Amino acid sequence: MARLRASYDAIPAGQPVRLAKQTSNLFRPRSATGVPGLDVSGLGGVISIDADARTADVQGMCTYEHLVDETLLHGLIPYVVPQLRTITLGGAVSGLGIESTSFRNGLPHESVVEMDIFTGAGDVVTTRPGEELFETFPNSYGSLGYATRLRIKLEQVPPYVALRHVRLDDASLLAKTISDIVEHREYAGRRVDGLDGTAFAPGEYYLTLAEWTQTPGLDSARPTGSSARPATPSDYAGQQIYYRSIQERETDLLTIHDYLWRWDTDWFWCSRAFGAQHPLLRRVWPRKYKRSDVYYRMVGLDHRLHIGAWLDRRKGNPEGERVVQDVEIPVERLPEFLDWFDAEVGMRPVWLCPLIASQKWPTYPLAPGEIYVNVGFWGNVPVGPDAPDAPRNRAIEAKVHELGGHKSLYSEAFYDRETFDELYDGPHLARVKATYDPQQRLTTLYDKAVKRR
Repeated sequence: MARLRASYDAIPAGQPVRLAKQTSNLFRPRSATGVPGLDVSGLGGVISIDADARTADVQGMCTYEHLVDETLLHGLIPYVVPQLRTITLGGAVSGLGIESTSFRNGLPHESVVEMDIFTGAGDVVTTRPGEELFETFPNSYGSLGYATRLRIKLEQVPPYVALRHVRLDDASLLAKTISDIVEHREYAGRRVDGLDGTAFAPGEYYLTLAEWTQTPGLDSARPTGSSARPATPSDYAGQQIYYRSIQERETDLLTIHDYLWRWDTDWFWCSRAFGAQHPLLRRVWPRKYKRSDVYYRMVGLDHRLHIGAWLDRRKGNPEGERVVQDVEIPVERLPEFLDWFDAEVGMRPVWLCPLIASQKWPTYPLAPGEIYVNVGFWGNVPVGPDAPDAPRNRAIEAKVHELGGHKSLYSEAFYDRETFDELYDGPHLARVKATYDPQQRLTTLYDKAVKRR
């Protein structure tokens, strides 16, 4: 904290206050600056874990990888563990995170007990649920300050996770099945502890149902005719690829640790862009480099050198538009969105993750108690000369708005100011920011998300 304060004092008056982080999970570029940033290098640890109370005090820049390594020693995990190892706790709370437990536990900020926030005024403010700063902090992306300490709730977990991959051929049935599972927290008579899905193609949808389990043995209660779940947990950090297994097997078994990071090893399916899924290359690609932050750095290199664009030109391919987005769609509108997305964008696979918000959070106002489905899609779409104008991304924003959904702001956004303020309650955020950042040292949310500052 002393280094953080000293770095704040070293930033010249009138210059923006930003983090000096070495890693990021954001997918929106921002303007360069020669001004030094906040030194948060000492805020990456777990302060303490109270196994009896099932809470942990954690520094804001602690990654979920580090946090889970500590909590699993007590048989505990955070209520929601976002999919990528290097997402930080403070980042998931201020920028929203989601995972397969979100259908029962909401988003990461909903299991926070209290936070210390370093504000734009250079003060540390402790805030708790019900207070204005706490309620406005989720989805503020550093425009109100940065979390330096968070106390979060933890839940007990056993060593293993049993999976069922249920195929559905109709999007309406998919939406109905999601609603039923969220309401009853079971499917075919068995408990569901984690729920997400994958849309591989129109008419090919899978829901993956996770059940925490103490034993790795075969499950005698499995549905008649289904394949046996293996007694030995699968390993998807080696030669096998997790997302492909969803189409290949009905049941599976993972350790709780490997379940939490099942998507990280291949960055969902995006590692294929680097050849990491080719059998020969995969065999020699070290396990320690099969992780999302390695691929993210490779993407950063491509953005600097424009290797992909050069290769596309050499092949005569149309110029591509980067479409990297996560959107929340009301479950009853999910079939309509998927049909539209197939026709207008055509990217596959697509990730599906149901969630329910416990209350209305001002800067990301999902309707409390309503079921939404996060739809995640990440890649390049051939567009042609119009690609710099981002026509696909703009169309997605308009469609999500039309369907009563919301879009996460970790990636590029193209809203005009009026629409942005309507969707993310800009006037309320501005009022709270004026209280805790009276000199406007921190960049506004609109300037960060849309103007790339």
